[in-house]
Amino acid sequence: MSESSATLESATLMLVDDHPLLRKGLSQLIELEDDLEVIAEASSGAEALELAKQHEPDLILLDLNMQGMDGLETLKAMREAQIESRIIMLTVSDNDEDVVCAITYGADGYLLKDMDPDQILDKIKEAALGKMVISDKLTHILAGAIRKGDNSRTSLLASLTSREHDILKQIAKGLSNKLIARELDISDGTVKVHVKHILKKLGLRSRVEAAVWMVNQN
Repeated sequence: MSESSATLESATLMLVDDHPLLRKGLSQLIELEDDLEVIAEASSGAEALELAKQHEPDLILLDLNMQGMDGLETLKAMREAQIESRIIMLTVSDNDEDVVCAITYGADGYLLKDMDPDQILDKIKEAALGKMVISDKLTHILAGAIRKGDNSRTSLLASLTSREHDILKQIAKGLSNKLIARELDISDGTVKVHVKHILKKLGLRSRVEAAVWMVNQN
């Protein structure tokens, strides 16, 4: 693969779930991989918030339905606290509203717990490499939610600069800012500024929305 230079050098993970058995199962699954390491576990949203600040993991696997502070509240609080870890929802809920809400609040992916363990592991690796991950059967939900504003957005595409077009295409491939910067030979900071402008111009709330919308244009 051309991205061999971007293979995992050992990504750190935090597991957030109020079911100890599930955390243990996930942890054991992840431990089988040399390039993935669980460095923290949390059983509540409040605990997760503190541990995320303390450990700064590369990736956070976050359950949606937790007692007290649920996954969406935790996600929102983490993003408001400027936690830059990639956050992947791992849940049993395929509710349309939950999916759209999670992406709006800044999740980098949404996986269902009923996926095959090997599939979950593959998706975790993709996420750790900076790619957007979402369970296949959920993409239509996002596409449907985003399509509501499509007509106006299609004409807004014309307002993007050629560099913004290039970056939007890379976002559609699910690449992170770091990988886009490497691909286009520009700095991470420059990519970050462009992404902010793209989202504002298209009236989209997150890069995942932008990716799904762009894919549906083709």
